[in-house]
Amino acid sequence: MATYSTIKGFTIQSLASDPPAPQEGQVWYNTTSTVLKGFGKQGTGAWASGGNVNTARINSAGAGTQTAAIIAGGSTIPATPGAVGTVNSESYDGSTWTEGNNQLSATVQSGGAGTQTAAITFCGDPSPNRTKTESYDGTCWSEVNDLNTPRDDTGGEAGIQTAALCISGSNPTPTYVEQYDGTSWAETNDCNTGRYNAGGCGTTTAALLVGGRSPTNALTETYDGSTWTEVGDLNTARYGFGETGAGPNTSYIIMGGNPPTSGTAITEEWNGTSWTEVADLATGRQMLAQGTCGTALLGLAIAGGTPGSVANVEEWTIPDATKTFTSS
Repeated sequence: MATYSTIKGFTIQSLASDPPAPQEGQVWYNTTSTVLKGFGKQGTGAWASGGNVNTARINSAGAGTQTAAIIAGGSTIPATPGAVGTVNSESYDGSTWTEGNNQLSATVQSGGAGTQTAAITFCGDPSPNRTKTESYDGTCWSEVNDLNTPRDDTGGEAGIQTAALCISGSNPTPTYVEQYDGTSWAETNDCNTGRYNAGGCGTTTAALLVGGRSPTNALTETYDGSTWTEVGDLNTARYGFGETGAGPNTSYIIMGGNPPTSGTAITEEWNGTSWTEVADLATGRQMLAQGTCGTALLGLAIAGGTPGSVANVEEWTIPDATKTFTSS
């Protein structure tokens, strides 16, 4: 008979009291009340208005959580190949965006990964930036080692500042993937379908690549650290959407994008096997901040275009709760 540790890779903790900040999917045994408990989402999610960014933009890079996010770069007008973009970066505390120190290079269509105080951005337009990587320590941006292969519109961004993936992209549309170890980028195993303006989430050993174009598609691939595997498609093929979700590739939200309209409101949720349409954005948009901003329980949809640039930010929330397990 299978055990929990065999399935999940770890044993259930025994704790004298419930943890103060449990994570989605966490299970523990409360030795005081002598009951088995778990923490997870309850019911469906919804979008609500958040604080607007100071500089409306499309195609920026993003990272962080719903209450501690960062965006950098992007364009204040619909971006075209060779667009100059902006060096502006802003941080979010859950209600207000504050301008911080600028990036060293103005970028459009770059990828982002990490947290508000330990982030990286990589690749992007214009052409001198297509291998460039910048690191952020919560105060200042610094240039670090370049990607090996130039690209923009990276097909996906996954991981943290010291363990990130740059997946596919354009110039031209490749299948190659590079992994960052905090110092250098190294080529790793290719994805199955090259694409750009796609979404990427997760970690370097449990990542998700979804949607994109060349042509516009609904394809989804998962990565286990060595192999890419095609899995269930999106319900609506699209590109240029935002994404939110942290951790293993079993719980993600994507929102907005293009088509079926030039800035759709459609939101879909990934459960590790398939995509399901859930609550729409209040404001349809495309080319949102790229990079996983938040979790599948608490996420952000940042800026984008309709098709003009918008400053609007929306917050995604699924109620969560601690539950006691019973058996019969």
